Amino acid sequence: MQGLARFAMSGRYRALLLAVASSGSLLFAWIGAGVVALVTLRKGSREGLWLVLWASLPALLVTRITGDSSTLAMLLGTAILALVLRTSVSLALTAFASAGVALATGVALLAFGQSMLTELAGLFAQFFAALESQTLEAGGEALGLQPPTLAQLAGMMGTANGVLSFLCLALARYWQAALYNPGGFGSEFRDLQLPKTLVWGLAMVALGFTAAGLAFRSWGAAMLLPLTIAGFALLHARARHRGQSSFWMSGIYVAWLVFDAAKLGLVGLVLADTMMNFRSRWQSATPPDEVSGSDSDAEDREDVSDDDDPDEPKS
Repeated sequence: MQGLARFAMSGRYRALLLAVASSGSLLFAWIGAGVVALVTLRKGSREGLWLVLWASLPALLVTRITGDSSTLAMLLGTAILALVLRTSVSLALTAFASAGVALATGVALLAFGQSMLTELAGLFAQFFAALESQTLEAGGEALGLQPPTLAQLAGMMGTANGVLSFLCLALARYWQAALYNPGGFGSEFRDLQLPKTLVWGLAMVALGFTAAGLAFRSWGAAMLLPLTIAGFALLHARARHRGQSSFWMSGIYVAWLVFDAAKLGLVGLVLADTMMNFRSRWQSATPPDEVSGSDSDAEDREDVSDDDDPDEPKS
């Protein structure tokens, strides 16, 4: 993977080749989005926007042919997050912006993607009807499954795009750190912490969406996306503090994907962190020599918009 990043940063048109070729594929569109974010972070918004314009052309073609706009949405969402990170140099603010990307995607789908949403709702209705029929034929009770509404589907797809856009940005930030400051992204992500007022504000808005009915619960999930990111950052910090292996974190990610209770538990952990500040508790329990060593590591992290490489043109 680092080879792709090195190839993209070795020349302007090599980055363009990777971005355009990847954005024309539903399977590898994440590579194009990652390349766009990497160029934006390293060389500035001007180079990044130039790359987005060209990479959007094959993504638009895919949307026209297949009716699936996920490639274009992920490309634009990742570019927006990269611009936020480049400008603010704050991963926490970028995590918050991922909720905005999710909401904007959902609204755009409701405004311009009615045909696609209607088709998806029809597919869900057919699948649920077939499942209901098979259950009754087997002697079971009626399941009473209801197909999702258009608003519910738009919220789900918007949330998914917010997640994918942040993951593509994280990949680009990892590439940047691997090329110019090994280990920098890991320290930056483990230190990610949202302000208390923002955490509780997002939680309240998410609760409001949930209380509005089943159709809006997926929109509430979009508001909880920054809290989920902060929760994983906290777990990574805990794992690093205790010296736990990556296998432990892999299990956490699998549990989060499979169980809804794990998703809610992660959000609850972030809410508890606003009151108990777990990181400060861990540091107070760490011997002074280890704390000073971790502080020196933090000082070695690069600035997101660092353009001190003499071999690269400045934006």
